[in-house]
Amino acid sequence: MRSTLVFVATFCLPLIAIAQPAEEALKQATKAVEADPTNVSALANRASLYERLDRYAEAAADYTKILALDKTLANIHQQRGSVQFKAGKIKESIADFDKYIELKPEAKISHWQRGISYYYAARHDDGRKQFEGYQDFDSNDVENAVWRFMCMVRSVGIEKARKDMLKIGNDRRVPMRQVYDLYKGELKPDDVFAACKAGQPEPGPLSQRLFYAHLYVGIYFDLLNDKKKAFEHLDLATEKHRIGHYMWDVARVHRDLLRKEIKKEK
Repeated sequence: MRSTLVFVATFCLPLIAIAQPAEEALKQATKAVEADPTNVSALANRASLYERLDRYAEAAADYTKILALDKTLANIHQQRGSVQFKAGKIKESIADFDKYIELKPEAKISHWQRGISYYYAARHDDGRKQFEGYQDFDSNDVENAVWRFMCMVRSVGIEKARKDMLKIGNDRRVPMRQVYDLYKGELKPDDVFAACKAGQPEPGPLSQRLFYAHLYVGIYFDLLNDKKKAFEHLDLATEKHRIGHYMWDVARVHRDLLRKEIKKEK
């Protein structure tokens, strides 16, 4: 998603966490926590380092320790909700996002992360409503229309969902316009990948474009119940085109869920 909905802990990270590799910074952060287990700033710092290292359960544990000291820290609920999702704990992520919104009601309309968790929790009507609300926050985000569409497909089927797809303004990100038209049934997956390569982009921008292409083409095939192709694309998004954004974790979580479903069917 392209929203500026970015949440950080309300405490400044020590310079050591920026200047040193994450593993070394983690050692120093752990020393700080051991010196004072009730130091909220130290716990938040270590939690963020655990998250950078993909150690989500440990990050969530540190956020839990902070909330045991002060349950009113809204951003910590948000941070824990994010790592709970990344750890595949979908219901737990929703509980934290709900608490964050309870403490900061103005965040409800733009909280696309909760909408994504709703989708994976099979709370499709709640997800649809969340994304419809987000439309009032930003009507130019193709991803918002796609996630609402995904929720609707699970409830009413793909044809009805296409007829009621949200209209989107000017989303200039490549290949978002092609993704939108793919979901509407007006383009093919190959058209999405062709758009990524148009203009001969540099390797960095190209990889980012290809991440989103594989993510949304993979999800598209999943909606068509072609789990094999869906898994292939989501695996490419996850393993070949990692980006520093929450959506990378969405691709990984979706891929891992698909892997379990495919194993069950064998």
